[in-house]
Amino acid sequence: MNRSNVEFVPVVYEHAAAFLGKSPGEVAYSADLLARAHEAAWKEYRHSSITVGIDVYNLEAECYGATVVIPEGNEVPSIKEFIFQSCTELEGLPFFDPEKDGRFPLVFEAARRLRSRLESVDIRIPLGGPFSIASNLMGFENLLVEALTEPEKVKNALLHLAEGQIRIAKAAKTEGFNVTFFESAATPPLLSPDLFHEVEKPALARVMEGTAAVYGFGPVFIMGGNTFPVLPDVLECSPSYIICPGETDQEAFMNHLLSRKELRVRINMSVEVVARGTEEQLRSETERVYKLSRGRDPMLIGTGVIPYDVPPQRIHRIRQFLEELASGL
Repeated sequence: MNRSNVEFVPVVYEHAAAFLGKSPGEVAYSADLLARAHEAAWKEYRHSSITVGIDVYNLEAECYGATVVIPEGNEVPSIKEFIFQSCTELEGLPFFDPEKDGRFPLVFEAARRLRSRLESVDIRIPLGGPFSIASNLMGFENLLVEALTEPEKVKNALLHLAEGQIRIAKAAKTEGFNVTFFESAATPPLLSPDLFHEVEKPALARVMEGTAAVYGFGPVFIMGGNTFPVLPDVLECSPSYIICPGETDQEAFMNHLLSRKELRVRINMSVEVVARGTEEQLRSETERVYKLSRGRDPMLIGTGVIPYDVPPQRIHRIRQFLEELASGL
């Protein structure tokens, strides 16, 4: 939807698999299914961009040697066992080739198929942030302990992983695709604002700077959770697009951005309400986020990550509510 300056953004990853009646695990490991699933979701919702992924946080760790477990049913694939114990090991990791290794060739192939079928749609490759990759390789608890006791070691390891991500961004650009960075593992209270500033920010700045050099503009940066305490650090890394998550103080977050009109900011609704709220709750939540977004151009309103089994009719109701609000009804 884009009526007046309102753009509605359904956030579709594992939810795409439901359109084929397949599990997220099945779709995540097939270029054909991945392309067909996201094409079907796009034809249902007509969102302005597609990030070609299901389990977007697993790709790099899998390339570096981690094993992704595909669960039974419709849960999202995940990493259960961590293959490294220390950031010293991460700092020495050889970079992989995104054109040949792991599932990146599969993702690129799915993206090519989508581009051939949906020529006007912005197709994006998902990339993990350095801290999220590290947490999938050695576990969050181990990573946090080292951040507390040996922050310089963690900072250096994250800077190394950041260089690997810039290499993937270059490959995506060569293929003609944009990228979306995901870094929710670094969100407070998982990582304190002080530690975020000390160990994460240098690597995040390097990723943003390196990606901006590739594309000529800062990347889309997605970090869910209580992000307001680290918002100043994120802004100093110069993304072109961020989200205001449903889990943070959204009013304070948006007030902080009053002078940053050039920055695209997607304000997410409560996923719980999107997935399971009553009709009245869904309407009320849509109106709340709509009011928060006023004054920005465009007003970007998102669902948060749509769970696998949410009926599409609920997403269409949000769109209808937004159309009514935009029309002054």
